Amino acid sequence: MKLSDIADNAGSRKKRMRVGRGIGSGKGKTSGRGGKGQTARSGVRIKGFEGGQMPMHRRLPKRGFNNIFRLDFAEINLDRLQEAIDNKLVDTTATVTAESLVKAGVLRRAKDGLRLLGRGEIKAKLTIEVHGASKSAIAAVEKAGGSVKVLAPAKEEGAAA
Repeated sequence: MKLSDIADNAGSRKKRMRVGRGIGSGKGKTSGRGGKGQTARSGVRIKGFEGGQMPMHRRLPKRGFNNIFRLDFAEINLDRLQEAIDNKLVDTTATVTAESLVKAGVLRRAKDGLRLLGRGEIKAKLTIEVHGASKSAIAAVEKAGGSVKVLAPAKEEGAAA
C-alpha cells in the first residue's frame, strides 16, 4: 500500500450545503428557513415555548437532588479478579490495590476508590485493599485463604463534615 492509495470510505465526507445561492440550487431565497418571523432569524430561543401556555418543563414538579459529595467507586467482581489472576495480570504475592489493577489493565481508572463485589468465585489466596466490599465478597476471599482490608474513602478537601 502506498500513500497515494489511502482514501476515505465512500460517503464519509460530504460537502456542506451552500444556501442562498439562487433558485436553481433548491436552497435559494429563504435558504430552507421557511417564511418570515422569529424562526427565520438567527439566535432563535423557542425550543420549550408553547405559545404562552405554561411549558411542560415548568408544569411538572421537581424531583430528587444530586449529592455533590457522593463518591464514585470503580467496581470489580470476584470473577473478573480471578480471570486477571489466571491471565497472570495480577501478582498474588503482593497486595492488590486499585492502582495495581489500573497498571495491570484490569480497570480503566481508579475513580474515588475500589469496591469489591461478590459475583463469581475466587480460588487464589490474596491480600486486597479496597475502599468498600460486599459481605459475600469478603467471605469468599477469606474462604480462599486471603484477606480484605477496607480503607476509609478519601475525603474531599472543603467537604462538610
